[in-house]
Amino acid sequence: MVERRVTVGWAEGLHARPAAVFVRAATSTGVPVTLAKADGNRVNAASMLAVLSLGVRGGDEVVLTCDTADAEVVLDRLARMVAEGLDELPETV
Repeated sequence: MVERRVTVGWAEGLHARPAAVFVRAATSTGVPVTLAKADGNRVNAASMLAVLSLGVRGGDEVVLTCDTADAEVVLDRLARMVAEGLDELPETV
């Protein structure tokens, strides 16, 4: 299992628009990714309700995990998106 710990760069955290952007990005990877607060339960990163239920705020640390062959690349891209508060996945890491 590959893991990335990252501080949320969106000022409003993973609420409303940023959560939707993140969920779309997680879904577009085509692999199962989980998201959790630093010391909390993991949820499906492709589920809007699950992501919103975490109550992630700007500056919170979150943990992204994935267990596939390309997990390193997938998590690096998602982690960069979350850390920088980007509106779409970066093309390269």
